[in-house]
Amino acid sequence: MFYGAMKLSVGNGLKLAFRPWVEGLEHVPAKGPAILASNHLSFSDSFFLPAVLDRKVTFIAKAEYFTSPGVKGKLTAAFFKGVGQLPVDRSGVRGAGEAAIRSGLEVLARGELFGIYPEGTRSPDGRLYRGKPGGLARVALRSGAPVLPVAMVDTEKIQPPGQVVPKLMRPGIRIGAPMDFSRYRGMENDRFIQRALTDEVMYEIMRLSGQEYVDMYATAAKRQLAEEAKREAEAEKAARDAKDAEAERDAEAERDAESGAADGTGTDPDPGGRRPAGPRLSGPAARRRRHERDRAA
Repeated sequence: MFYGAMKLSVGNGLKLAFRPWVEGLEHVPAKGPAILASNHLSFSDSFFLPAVLDRKVTFIAKAEYFTSPGVKGKLTAAFFKGVGQLPVDRSGVRGAGEAAIRSGLEVLARGELFGIYPEGTRSPDGRLYRGKPGGLARVALRSGAPVLPVAMVDTEKIQPPGQVVPKLMRPGIRIGAPMDFSRYRGMENDRFIQRALTDEVMYEIMRLSGQEYVDMYATAAKRQLAEEAKREAEAEKAARDAKDAEAERDAEAERDAESGAADGTGTDPDPGGRRPAGPRLSGPAARRRRHERDRAA
């Protein structure tokens, strides 16, 4: 009931404001379990996909979204429950993977739709990254539910990281034909089968989305980007520090020069304050010049 109310308010609000286009709705079964395996571009993916479907879709989310203290935390938890997201505790030996599998199997056992992001996290740059084999493959093979590849299009452009106000534009959703993996039934613990199944699904997502594929995990790419950003920040700081040090040295030299000029200890070649009128002399000519100055004195 709460999901229906949230779908009417949030879902219809999203459709009215952003007018998402969708292709392949005919592939979503009217009843019975199915797995929606989607690329992951934005925080809003878990809201736009349920908004265009008639059936309830359950995704998994970090447990922190449901356990934050205070009024804001309670409102956040109510919102995520209302839009059909389940908390996943990341603690434990196997972490979120086992929790996601258990949650997915429970949802599918009720004959509902289960949404999962094989990449495991949002893409850091809009490209499609290698799918993690454990979660999707094991849920699909244990449940026997068909897998529908889903491509979210342009959702990352609506609200990029750091942007507070969303951009009003039309995102897209493409839903592919159901994929049947019954030929692998009973082999859900075979890591080669898990890899093969996941790669098949990721290929269909790539075909639907048109994204560039990167054969590495998105989590590893995020670590690389974070390390590069850290190195760049350190290099910029070092350059600023060197520039500041050079400016301080120049200022100190200027202060020394001014101080020397004020107390007469500067490097003026003429202690009387007069500068030579011509070129500097040496040898006999210099001695004659000094002799003339002494006589004049």
